[in-house]
Amino acid sequence: MTTSRRQFFGQAAAVSAGVALSAPAVEALAAEPAPAGLVDVVFEVNGERQKLRLDPRVTLLDALREQLGLVGTKKGCDRGQCGACTVHVDDRRVLSCLTLTATLQGKEVTTIEGIADGDDLHPVQRAFIDHDGFQCGFCTSGQIMSAVKVVEEREVRTDDQIREAMSGNICRCGAYPNILEAIKQAKAGDR
Repeated sequence: MTTSRRQFFGQAAAVSAGVALSAPAVEALAAEPAPAGLVDVVFEVNGERQKLRLDPRVTLLDALREQLGLVGTKKGCDRGQCGACTVHVDDRRVLSCLTLTATLQGKEVTTIEGIADGDDLHPVQRAFIDHDGFQCGFCTSGQIMSAVKVVEEREVRTDDQIREAMSGNICRCGAYPNILEAIKQAKAGDR
């Protein structure tokens, strides 16, 4: 059996950075105290309970990508300036590159991989496709995660309000007009 480059790097990252544990392993690990310098964090990601043992300085972005294999959330600037790493924590949008995983004990995290219902895309995902709201695609997951919350915000109605609400998400390709139209479609409930 051959291993793809992505699988190889994913496995290497999991081995070197820590391991996401299956349910039986989580229960077995619960009885063992974390080694000095590491912390155990139990939280939910896309509806699944996760327990990670990691350095308390590990960001949510790195934990998602390197330990849980959820690579849809992108590392853009790694400084909280571009929005490519936007996810939802307890139903609020956050920048995962600035969020320490150790602070998420008992919280619920939703990533781009968790917003669709099986093969049925989330209305915002569908609208982004309908309006070509992406070009290179690098910022798209963060744009969509922010847009999901903007669509839910009733006080955001006008084009200027939508632009302001999305101002933390940078698109280097300049797909802003298409992103705006996608959000307006999703807010209107069109499919």
